[in-house]
Amino acid sequence: MAEEFINPYTSTILGHVLEPQYNGSIGRAAAWADAFAHTSEGRYSYPWHFIDTEDDPPARCALNYARDCSRKGCVVSAIANQTNILRGCIKAVKAGELTGGKNLTCSYALKWVTHYVGDIAQPLHASGLALGGNLFNVTFGNVSTELHAVWDHYIVYADANVTHPFSNLTIAPFFSNLVVRIRKHDFLEPVHDWIACSDPSTPLACALHWAHESNAWTCKYVYSHIHNNRDLEKSGYAKSAYPIVELQISKAALRLAHWLNRLVFDDHYMHDQQLVLGLNSG
Repeated sequence: MAEEFINPYTSTILGHVLEPQYNGSIGRAAAWADAFAHTSEGRYSYPWHFIDTEDDPPARCALNYARDCSRKGCVVSAIANQTNILRGCIKAVKAGELTGGKNLTCSYALKWVTHYVGDIAQPLHASGLALGGNLFNVTFGNVSTELHAVWDHYIVYADANVTHPFSNLTIAPFFSNLVVRIRKHDFLEPVHDWIACSDPSTPLACALHWAHESNAWTCKYVYSHIHNNRDLEKSGYAKSAYPIVELQISKAALRLAHWLNRLVFDDHYMHDQQLVLGLNSG
């Protein structure tokens, strides 16, 4: 979806950042971060996929960066840190110093930014209760699972009317429809507001804004509408969540595209002087 909103020149620049096997596509590269985090080499990056808030949804939702972002990093600091690295990589491409994805630090930075802008839009990636819902057992369509998985994919699959496993072709109409809706501004929230904070020169502030927004959904819906251990697919919980996942997926796609376009086209940045935790870039 994000690639639908990326400028052709941006795509050309990013093609030099990514390793050749991705054929210049951030879509092809987006899943790498999950697989890498579960290897011995990449285990250090596992905490970067979420921020474990110390709140109490649905009674109280609150995110405090200094308190909730671990010393090993979190999704907020990861977006900020990897954006700053990626900025330098893009300048290197423009200067003719980087081609063909030869700098792994740069390719990793782009893959992480791509992945984490998606992760941070999922409410349970900005919630610490039951380890982001991973320890919250539920049933979905007669399948025993946990709440995090329900929001990561089960609700999306149900909304897209596909079953897992699926091909990219079978789920493509779901995402294509969201792209059309973004272009038509067909959402309850003004689409322009989604990119109100999308300046990669202040990545920490924007990532925090996105995390607060996602965290709020854990009170507004994620935990507040679960009742009596009922099957989340059959009880109406999933269907009522469809507009939320459609909104959050669409926000992530447009924000990522805008973020990358600005990194390529905004040549004059003031360096973000805010304290960023978890500076290890691997």
